[in-house]
Amino acid sequence: MNAEPLGRPPVDPGPSRWDLSLPDDADGEGPVAIGADLEPATLLSAYRTGLFPMPVHRGLTLAWWSPDPRGIIPLDGLRVSRSLARSVRRHTTTVDAAFDQVLQACADPRRPGGWITRGIRRAYRRLHELGWAHSVETWTEDGRLAGGLYGVAIGGLFAGESMFHRETDGSKVALVGLVERLRDGGASLLDVQWTTPHLASLGAVDIPRADYLERLARAVEAPPVPTLLHADPAPSPGAPPVEG
Repeated sequence: MNAEPLGRPPVDPGPSRWDLSLPDDADGEGPVAIGADLEPATLLSAYRTGLFPMPVHRGLTLAWWSPDPRGIIPLDGLRVSRSLARSVRRHTTTVDAAFDQVLQACADPRRPGGWITRGIRRAYRRLHELGWAHSVETWTEDGRLAGGLYGVAIGGLFAGESMFHRETDGSKVALVGLVERLRDGGASLLDVQWTTPHLASLGAVDIPRADYLERLARAVEAPPVPTLLHADPAPSPGAPPVEG
């Protein structure tokens, strides 16, 4: 499904009061920094530096990470199996039609390894209001939310944060929809943080952090991806899938 972009640029929250530069000897496996805050300016500065937040100690401590190697999905390397292609045809994908629902589902405390705290939810909701955080939703033919993902877009970068599914292939279909929009919009970098076996099956690869940072520097200087600047309406129950 290709939305007609409205061209609304994200709102710049100004500079961060924190120094979020990445040390040359930064740990590639554990956190590289502790503390700071989750204000929009802090988050955007972190992503531009190659960092992302993930709390530790059961959500009590804010930690910043920059894995080495770094997981990415090359936009020309997404693997779509025959069964996934059939699932794509049976579903509709949208952008920002249900951001809060996607965020809430990703933060479900019943999920194994859950890390999305109330503070994280508030922070990304604020980023969404400013036009930086986006969701991609997967809908069934009868209008039920089958899965989705959310992340942060800065220039030609999309930094994926979390995904969920309620039905088979729900999150994978959302990923296909995201990649299609990133390709159409001229994006250059899809960051997935760590390459899990699940993401590797979809085409994710590891690259050295130094390589990632070079790609990141180019990506964040690009204009916003226009195919993410339009909030789609949620499909009506019974509406046929829209081909992307």
